[in-house]
Amino acid sequence: MNVFKAVGMTVSIGLALTGTMWSQQSSVHWKGTWASSQQYDAAVSETASEAFTGTTLRQMIHISEGGKVMRLHISNAYGLTALKISAVHIAKPVSIPECKIDPASNVAVTFAGNTDVSIPPGAEYVSDPVSFDLAPLSDLAISLYLESPPAHQTGHPGSRTTSCIAKGNMVTAAQLSDARKIEKWFYISAVDVQSSASGGGSIVALGDSITDGHGTTTNGNDRWTDVLARRLQAVPAMAQWGVLNQGIGGNHILTDGIGQNVLARLDKDVLAQTGVRYVILLEGVNDLGGWTREAPISETEHARKVRELIAGLQQIILRAHARGLKVIGATILPYAGSDYYHPDGANEKDRQQVNAWIRTPGNFDAVVDLDAVIADPQHPDRMQQKFDSGDHLHPGPEGYKAIGDAFPLALFQ
Repeated sequence: MNVFKAVGMTVSIGLALTGTMWSQQSSVHWKGTWASSQQYDAAVSETASEAFTGTTLRQMIHISEGGKVMRLHISNAYGLTALKISAVHIAKPVSIPECKIDPASNVAVTFAGNTDVSIPPGAEYVSDPVSFDLAPLSDLAISLYLESPPAHQTGHPGSRTTSCIAKGNMVTAAQLSDARKIEKWFYISAVDVQSSASGGGSIVALGDSITDGHGTTTNGNDRWTDVLARRLQAVPAMAQWGVLNQGIGGNHILTDGIGQNVLARLDKDVLAQTGVRYVILLEGVNDLGGWTREAPISETEHARKVRELIAGLQQIILRAHARGLKVIGATILPYAGSDYYHPDGANEKDRQQVNAWIRTPGNFDAVVDLDAVIADPQHPDRMQQKFDSGDHLHPGPEGYKAIGDAFPLALFQ
């Protein structure tokens, strides 16, 4: 594994107005501790009017960095009409699979002092600060009472976590009676925590289904980002870092797949995230495999597409650097044997060319060679069997642990 480092840079900006107007308190810092990439869920949108109207939607998340004060982001990014929520509550879960909470921990969330909120189409709202003892690496239950859903639903289909839907306003109930269980998140896009320490920040993991966690355990929180978060929290000097998973299954860098392409979603999923200072980019296998999934392409087309993919990576780095962020590149994992993409020698040549560019010093601020970690030494175009989920495209839990363990924590100092 090769890791290339560049000289660090610190930017400090102060802003204040005196007298009876306002001042910006430099002693208070917000950092992201959890996030999820928002998508348009077409399948749910067809039935949402009946399924969501007048219901409580209780969703469970697993945070990274802890805090005593938090705030919630709710998104209507893909809605065509307003998202009307009559009540939002948070609580500590006592059973994730059953969506049970500890009622004594239940706290109402407000928006500009109001318990209800109407979020316009395409918008995201940030709640008022909420006093809540959010322990590091703990679970949080978020209950929404939906007055009426918008046309077109915003959410994240690959939650790998149980959510529950029940009729009526049950945001304070310990358990939702006659609840329907789904493995999706809706509307919740981020959680921030408040800190008086100026160090640390948030690390955004930008990627596809390998970052999203395809092949992980439902309610197990064993994505590679969860592994990295646990490692950071285990070191007191690194506990000021939150890890934000912005993976989307089937995502591409250059073209829309399941969800917007990376270049289109970079602003909202990375640059707009609270306290972001680092970006880890692990993406590209869906571009490589997708080029020939339906039919072969010429050698000239292979060469052109590789150039375009590398140019896309350059764009991500350029735009992140313009915002003062450091970008950590991760090499693309091997996927020979995949029944979904059935790659051949030409696809492997493309992957090796892109990975060679990723490894080249000076392109990324640092590189973690995940290809070297996951590949079978005897068959470098394939994953090691112990890391393979079985589809030869996605790692399993052991593979995700190896990925999460491969990032030197010194990268984030």
